[in-house]
Amino acid sequence: METNNEEQKFTMPLIGDKAPSFTANTTQGQINFPEDYKGKWVILFSHPADFTPVCTTEFMTFATMEEDFKKLNVQLIGLSVDSLYSHIAWLRTIQEKIEYKGMKNVEVKFPLIEDISMNVANKFGMIQPNSSTTQAVRAVFVIDPKATIRTILYYPASTGRNFDEIKRIIIALQKADKEQIATPADWRPGEDVIIPPAGSCGTAKDRMEYKGEDRYCLDWFMCFKKEK
Repeated sequence: METNNEEQKFTMPLIGDKAPSFTANTTQGQINFPEDYKGKWVILFSHPADFTPVCTTEFMTFATMEEDFKKLNVQLIGLSVDSLYSHIAWLRTIQEKIEYKGMKNVEVKFPLIEDISMNVANKFGMIQPNSSTTQAVRAVFVIDPKATIRTILYYPASTGRNFDEIKRIIIALQKADKEQIATPADWRPGEDVIIPPAGSCGTAKDRMEYKGEDRYCLDWFMCFKKEK
């Protein structure tokens, strides 16, 4: 964080940085990040405001997918600069009144941060003045069990997020970490993955001539591992 006499400026954390720590009140009680989530992946996401239509569809979608994320060892944490009272009233309205795409009686059980002071939002660069000085943008931070930021996504206020893509990112990151591979464009679980060139299969000639059943090369720099 940098300061001068006129204003306070915050630098957005980048991929590979340690996620800023914070303590916050939420709809599920006080949380201390990252201490409370050691050993877990975290999706920290912000929305512009409670009682808005795009945000409502997003929270309903995230809530119905929460069990899927739990199976991937992922904790969801939401945030906006609204008060805790606003959060509670909005989530109650979602559960009691809103039906969307077959989703109804949706209970949001993951924590939603109260951030009236914008302390957390500013630490993560979620307040972007050219968009709004009073609302957070639609940000998504994927944070690994070591509290390192692995993915950052930003959406404008008018565009709802793709939650299947967020889930796909988690699966791809976890697979890459476990198997030391990379995933190609539009990869889906079960599809072939990329063997990174450096030191993965000997020399370029070795890579091209490798005839094993578990991998194949399209060129010296582009080799794949078959998924069973």
